[in-house]
Amino acid sequence: MERNIKTTMAKKGIIEEILSKAIFADNPDTYQIFYRDFERVKKTTLTEFIKESNNFQNIPISRIEAIKKNHRILFEKKNKKIE
Repeated sequence: MERNIKTTMAKKGIIEEILSKAIFADNPDTYQIFYRDFERVKKTTLTEFIKESNNFQNIPISRIEAIKKNHRILFEKKNKKIE
Protein backbone atom coordinates (compact mmCIF):
# COMPACT_ATOMS: atom_id res chain seq x y z
CA MET A 1 0.00 0.00 0.00
CA GLU A 2 2.77 2.46 0.90
CA ARG A 3 4.46 1.90 -2.46
CA ASN A 4 1.26 2.84 -4.36
CA ILE A 5 0.96 6.06 -2.37
CA LYS A 6 4.57 7.01 -3.17
CA THR A 7 4.04 6.24 -6.87
CA THR A 8 0.88 8.35 -6.95
CA MET A 9 2.64 11.20 -5.16
CA ALA A 10 5.54 11.05 -7.62
CA LYS A 11 3.17 11.20 -10.60
CA LYS A 12 1.32 14.16 -9.10
CA GLY A 13 4.67 15.89 -8.56
CA ILE A 14 5.66 15.41 -12.20
CA ILE A 15 2.27 16.61 -13.43
CA GLU A 16 2.32 19.62 -11.12
CA GLU A 17 5.81 20.56 -12.31
CA ILE A 18 4.80 20.35 -15.99
CA LEU A 19 1.62 22.36 -15.39
CA SER A 20 3.42 25.01 -13.36
CA LYS A 21 6.02 25.53 -16.08
CA ALA A 22 3.29 25.61 -18.74
CA ILE A 23 1.18 28.18 -16.89
CA PHE A 24 3.91 30.51 -15.65
CA ALA A 25 6.75 30.17 -18.17
CA ASP A 26 5.11 29.09 -21.44
CA ASN A 27 1.92 29.32 -23.49
CA PRO A 28 -0.66 27.01 -21.85
CA ASP A 29 -2.65 26.81 -25.10
CA THR A 30 0.14 24.76 -26.68
CA TYR A 31 -0.36 21.97 -24.11
CA GLN A 32 -2.93 19.22 -24.66
CA ILE A 33 -4.41 17.53 -21.62
CA PHE A 34 -5.96 14.06 -21.87
CA TYR A 35 -8.10 13.21 -18.86
CA ARG A 36 -10.57 10.55 -17.74
CA ASP A 37 -14.23 11.49 -17.84
CA PHE A 38 -16.11 8.41 -16.66
CA GLU A 39 -15.32 5.63 -19.17
CA ARG A 40 -13.69 7.80 -21.86
CA VAL A 41 -10.67 10.03 -22.27
CA LYS A 42 -11.23 13.66 -23.23
CA LYS A 43 -8.72 15.96 -24.91
CA THR A 44 -8.48 19.71 -24.31
CA THR A 45 -5.96 22.52 -23.99
CA LEU A 46 -4.48 23.33 -20.62
CA THR A 47 -6.30 26.68 -20.54
CA GLU A 48 -9.66 24.98 -21.14
CA PHE A 49 -8.86 22.22 -18.66
CA ILE A 50 -8.22 24.77 -15.92
CA LYS A 51 -11.56 26.44 -16.67
CA GLU A 52 -13.49 23.14 -16.89
CA SER A 53 -11.92 21.77 -13.74
CA ASN A 54 -12.56 25.01 -11.83
CA ASN A 55 -8.84 25.29 -11.12
CA PHE A 56 -8.52 21.53 -10.38
CA GLN A 57 -11.48 21.49 -7.96
CA ASN A 58 -13.97 19.53 -10.13
CA ILE A 59 -11.43 17.40 -12.02
CA PRO A 60 -8.48 16.32 -9.88
CA ILE A 61 -4.95 16.00 -11.24
CA SER A 62 -5.15 12.24 -10.67
CA ARG A 63 -7.54 11.95 -13.65
CA ILE A 64 -4.94 13.26 -16.09
CA GLU A 65 -3.88 10.42 -18.38
CA ALA A 66 -1.37 12.31 -20.55
CA ILE A 67 0.07 15.73 -21.32
CA LYS A 68 1.42 16.65 -24.76
CA LYS A 69 3.08 19.72 -26.20
CA ASN A 70 3.46 20.02 -29.97
CA HIS A 71 2.93 16.26 -30.47
CA ARG A 72 5.60 15.48 -27.84
CA ILE A 73 4.44 13.43 -24.86
CA LEU A 74 5.54 15.09 -21.62
CA PHE A 75 3.61 12.76 -19.32
CA GLU A 76 1.70 9.54 -19.88
CA LYS A 77 0.39 7.01 -17.39
CA LYS A 78 2.23 3.74 -17.87
CA ASN A 79 -0.82 1.59 -18.58
CA LYS A 80 -2.41 4.06 -21.04
CA LYS A 81 -1.56 4.85 -24.65
CA ILE A 82 -2.86 8.16 -25.98
CA GLU A 83 -2.98 8.74 -29.73
